[in-house]
Amino acid sequence: MTPRQRYIETLTFGNPDKVPFNPGGPRESTLRRWHQEGLPQDAYYMDVLYDILGFRPEPPRKPQVALGVDFRMIPQFEEKILEHKNGHYIVQDWMGAITEISDEYDYTYIRAAKDFVTRKWHKFPVQNRDDWENMKWRYDPQAPGRFPDDFEERCKMAQDRDWVLGLNFNGPFWQMREWVGFENLCILMIEDPDFVMEMATFWGEFVSATMKPVLERVQLDFIWMSEDMAYKSHSMISPAMVRKFLKPCYDRWVAEARAAGVPIIDMDSDGYIGELIPIWIEAGINCADPIEVAANNDIVQFRKQFGKQMAYKGGIDKRAIAKGGDVIKRELERVIPPLFEDGGYIPGCDHGVPPDISWPNFIEYSRLLAQYCGWI
Repeated sequence: MTPRQRYIETLTFGNPDKVPFNPGGPRESTLRRWHQEGLPQDAYYMDVLYDILGFRPEPPRKPQVALGVDFRMIPQFEEKILEHKNGHYIVQDWMGAITEISDEYDYTYIRAAKDFVTRKWHKFPVQNRDDWENMKWRYDPQAPGRFPDDFEERCKMAQDRDWVLGLNFNGPFWQMREWVGFENLCILMIEDPDFVMEMATFWGEFVSATMKPVLERVQLDFIWMSEDMAYKSHSMISPAMVRKFLKPCYDRWVAEARAAGVPIIDMDSDGYIGELIPIWIEAGINCADPIEVAANNDIVQFRKQFGKQMAYKGGIDKRAIAKGGDVIKRELERVIPPLFEDGGYIPGCDHGVPPDISWPNFIEYSRLLAQYCGWI
């Protein structure tokens, strides 16, 4: 099978020849530890891992290309340091928020999750309706730079491919939180629900308009929504709020993607997602990740409860990987065989690989994972 066929067959409960091998990715602090434990400084960790395990997935035979579609605001705000004192930077980030971060890290860590970094938000770009009106122009689907100059050529290259291709973008909860802040968003859902609906509808329309040229030219394998919206035991907002404010976006995007032949609609949320999965299923979402065990997610119970309505990626307890030995063996035995009975599961670390996981333990875990997935 090609990588593309294998991925789709696995997550749609088909009959893959093997299950995709995806042990998980380390953060910068994790790599620093691994370099001290034998990982060569100038080597890509997966290349070294494949050499140690004695296999390497076949590369795609056809050239890969990124579509280059940008769902972020255009133009972005100027990123600048506003203050540096007492061991902290206070920065205006590219999204227009005023954010604080320890100067132990370069302030550019605010741009992306390169490591496990705590930040503090002082102010968000949308404080009122005037701010909102002044924000909206940055989300023009036709803005220069939204699509690369060679977009048509990239789409042609992607039409007859053997590699996996999809689109990633923020869900409405994630995006509104970036505009107004988490606490402010929750307050607005009670005190000014019409404003929240206006923002959610705007985002739904923007994503649809930005997806449309892609869906018209390329049959994607997945769309993947970033929507972190749960704590350790519950969703951050009630299921009723999810249905009211967020589900209309999900319904619209899923319908458009399905009409274009997209087989996998993937929802990414940290935290406990048990009360959210039924809503996602109602919307037609059929895959979820990363299924954090520390947040009381029981992926085996989810399979019993929701059956083949939901596929999963992740779900292997990072704390068990850190302990290694019999602990990780028991964790893999707990999760993988029950889910592999039906399929619809790509096992892997249930979030970014943290620095308490040693390089030897990561190798041993990966070896066991590769055996389960049929690679060795």
